[in-house]
Amino acid sequence: MTTNRVDISDNTVLYTLQLPSKLESITIVENFIDNLKEEYQIPPDTYANVLTCMSEATINAIIHGNKQDEHKKVYINLEVSDRKRMQFTVTDEGDGFDYNRLPDPTAPENLENLTGRGIFIIKHLADQCIFNVKGNEIELHFKI
Repeated sequence: MTTNRVDISDNTVLYTLQLPSKLESITIVENFIDNLKEEYQIPPDTYANVLTCMSEATINAIIHGNKQDEHKKVYINLEVSDRKRMQFTVTDEGDGFDYNRLPDPTAPENLENLTGRGIFIIKHLADQCIFNVKGNEIELHFKI
């Protein structure tokens, strides 16, 4: 696992993380978010949204994207602008998926399913959520 921080300017900081595709990597993401909370004084509600979204996105990348193949990496990039905006990107090395064809977790036939709510939750908690065309990268925006 590698984490880097680069101060691009007085107003912009970039962070990069490379994680192995194993579930234990989620702890690294949680610790990273906890450190960001302190450094940028993220309000409690926003912190909860960031932590939930990044946990979901990372777990999806590990399980669904990279199929828990520890030889594949999950790449997390973060750009913090003006100490007011955070833009996360989570990328896996998998084949991607069609994010427009996900079953609706609120449909009656899906209500009792134990999985399938992650993207739904992310879309409701992030200020903005954008997928790349391939479907192996998600970009999440938050105001802090």
